[in-house]
Amino acid sequence: MDKIAVLVPCYNESKTVEKVVTDWKRVLPEAVVYVYDNNSTDGTDEIARKAGAVVRYEHQQGKGNVIRRMFQEIDAECYIMVDGDDTYPAEDGPAMVTEVLENNVDMVVGDRLSSTYFTENKRPFHNFGNRLVRFLINLLFKNNIRDIMTGYRAFSYRFVKSYPVVSQGFEIETDMTIHAIDKNMFIKNQIISFRDRPEGSESKLNTVSDGTKVIMTILRLYRDYRPMRFFGLISLILMLISVGFFVPVLIEYINTGLVPKYPTLITCGFCFLTAIISFFSGMILQSIKHKERRDFEFTLQDIAARYKKII
Repeated sequence: MDKIAVLVPCYNESKTVEKVVTDWKRVLPEAVVYVYDNNSTDGTDEIARKAGAVVRYEHQQGKGNVIRRMFQEIDAECYIMVDGDDTYPAEDGPAMVTEVLENNVDMVVGDRLSSTYFTENKRPFHNFGNRLVRFLINLLFKNNIRDIMTGYRAFSYRFVKSYPVVSQGFEIETDMTIHAIDKNMFIKNQIISFRDRPEGSESKLNTVSDGTKVIMTILRLYRDYRPMRFFGLISLILMLISVGFFVPVLIEYINTGLVPKYPTLITCGFCFLTAIISFFSGMILQSIKHKERRDFEFTLQDIAARYKKII
């Protein structure tokens, strides 16, 4: 088992990967730097290998797929995940390692948004998207994570080995953040410096398509992790619609003894029944969620026992 593993997912980062690897080897000489190449065509893997990194490959395209491969293959007491574009200074790494190894933090979030991100980043829609995602997650999941989309994080062994990676692309950061919140992991925000990509290096993140995936991921995870709130809200909306359309029909019946708007009455009935179904669906799924949460705690105990044997 490695003491510290630096994980660098890469796709066509030939202009920056050498500096990333050498910086981390200089700042954390005791760490093993792993570069996982994701079908690069510009020689990223050879440059990283010459710089001293352990180079491995993931042929399924997408950052989520790379992270899944990394988490499955590597055992370490502390993991640092960093992008290969040289936007995150390695000098912030030792403090994040200390939080994991000495303070038992499960996930240290490298907070760019509280430092230089909005002045360094030249893509205004990225700035807006980061603010929006942070607002939604902290609103829906009642937390105070300062930077949801950051690719600079440190993890404990128990987080890495208990996190089921199901996202395939750039929504992976959102997924792991919500997982950590839901499973009551010890999370800390740490302010880090950020610098924009050097000239000639291009971001692989598509503002519209990847941003849409992130928003849909948030809604999907809210349904999965907070089913009673999600389906309860749907039930309440349907019930209000049903009552709103039913009241005029009821008043007319009281005044005239007639129900001339049968289609409206029938629609109200179906809408009310759907509201009831949605409410009980939320209750059932919430019970399943509670059982899954208890089972997860037993999984953590097994991971802790395996960790003690390895070290």
